[in-house]
Amino acid sequence: YEEAKKTGTPIIADGGIKYSGDMTKAIAAGANVCMMGSIFAGCDESPGEFELFQGRKYKVYRGMGSIAAMENGSKDRYFQTDAKKLVPEGVEGRVAYKGLVEDTVFQLIGGIRSGMGYCGAKDIETLKETGKFVKISAASLKESHPHDIHITKEAPNYTVEND
Repeated sequence: YEEAKKTGTPIIADGGIKYSGDMTKAIAAGANVCMMGSIFAGCDESPGEFELFQGRKYKVYRGMGSIAAMENGSKDRYFQTDAKKLVPEGVEGRVAYKGLVEDTVFQLIGGIRSGMGYCGAKDIETLKETGKFVKISAASLKESHPHDIHITKEAPNYTVEND
């Protein structure tokens, strides 16, 4: 961050952004922008067909580096011209349906504000300047999430990762 700041070079957080907490950490580490493709992929406004799978609504998702996306034009972006020799850098699958982008953005903003509050940062610049990272153990990470409970009502900003 310090070196990029000297030259005015923006930093892009690309990959691993799944929740508002990931965005907050990326910004604290110096990111100016977060790539959000998979977060918005399940929204109404995103391209892709709807699917029902095991009683839940999903949207088909093609990462820009997937074979299907490359065959439909994104190969130029990756400087790959021969359709027979495409080397994928992304995947195709399904993501949970999320509704409107507006609702997803509302949740993300609330989460970033919450994370800033934990850091005592009143604005983005303060978060970048004063944010600190602390290494915790796997046990601490597990303890910091809901545990010893069966979640019966899903929250829009939290999903349980399968162990």
